[in-house]
Amino acid sequence: MNSKTVDQSRVIMSNIMMPEHANPSGNVHGGEIMKLMDNTAGVVACRHARTNIVTARVDSLKFLHPIRVSNVITCYGELTFVGKSSMEISVTVTVEDLSKEEPAKIALTGFFTFVALDDQGHPLQVPALEVRTEEERRSWEAAQQRYLSYKQEQKGAETKNGD
Repeated sequence: MNSKTVDQSRVIMSNIMMPEHANPSGNVHGGEIMKLMDNTAGVVACRHARTNIVTARVDSLKFLHPIRVSNVITCYGELTFVGKSSMEISVTVTVEDLSKEEPAKIALTGFFTFVALDDQGHPLQVPALEVRTEEERRSWEAAQQRYLSYKQEQKGAETKNGD
């Protein structure tokens, strides 16, 4: 199976926030943004695996800046790590107030893990990730640590539940 680069699956998706995305005071619901982030990460994972994928885990969601009705958000998604069947995608969301001459601000960040599945719903091996830049290498190493930490937690939970 051939490897693929980060660039081959990178995604940028933008949306304008409407009243149906917000509470009565005009603040966009966090769940609305999380859904858009999940969609972005899902496109990245599907581009990489070219098969059915499902969300397995969401990590480290950080809300950094409020988002209001009429703001434009842009979700930037890219692979940070690939295991045998799982893929971690970093998603950064920026927010822009189009009525002001200000640069977009980072509003949210998070990591989404997807698993590739075959037609029977079993995990399916995906292409390896070809890391080309120093930044990609640093992201890979940090993601690999999260992956190994999660695996260790799972092992501990299985041991605890098996007692």
